[in-house]
Amino acid sequence: MPREHARAIARAFLPARRWGNRYDYHYVQAKLRSDPLYPGVIAILRDTPWPVLDLGCGLGLLAHALRAARHAPAYLGVDIDTAKLARAERAAGVAALRQVAFAPLDLTGQLPPHAGSVALLDVLQYLPAKRQQALLANAAARLAAGAPLVIRTPLAGDHSRGRLTRIADRLGHLSGWMRTAPRDYPSREGLLAALSSLGLRGECTPLYGTTPFNNWLVVARRA
Repeated sequence: MPREHARAIARAFLPARRWGNRYDYHYVQAKLRSDPLYPGVIAILRDTPWPVLDLGCGLGLLAHALRAARHAPAYLGVDIDTAKLARAERAAGVAALRQVAFAPLDLTGQLPPHAGSVALLDVLQYLPAKRQQALLANAAARLAAGAPLVIRTPLAGDHSRGRLTRIADRLGHLSGWMRTAPRDYPSREGLLAALSSLGLRGECTPLYGTTPFNNWLVVARRA
């Protein structure tokens, strides 16, 4: 994302007091400028009419990125990390984002009612394989006809990208940024087969950008 766009979004994450903690402000700028995630997801969602359910939304950056791209579907972000959700709600208020809501939720439980598009970004590797399948099934059940399930996930691989991805995910957990440790990294074939078993046809493409990580974009719709 261009520097000025990233900075404009990040301003909503500035602390209320000048001497407050600016970690989120700097994190958001760095994330938006270096990670191809949001341009990749927006390219899929930009021309779709459906509301968006963002599973594992973190700070809610997808809502900001969608609005910056002049796409304003109703948005619900859910996450288990209530501290991040509180900061997400505050930033959405500062940015005056409309039709944006957040709710605390453990993704291993029941998902909220929804009929639209679903985003599952950087989440699967933090769940055991059986729970990944259950989450995919719950997400698929909430797709409107023709709406996409958009997944960004690292894939399993014993190569430099795979090793660096696993190290980065472990560090994210050890630092406290992620509440859970990484568990299982899906394979490309296994993930596409899991989606197919749910009646979804998936397409899987690399989403590395300039990063050293083994991240992929998966877009699935009902076959």
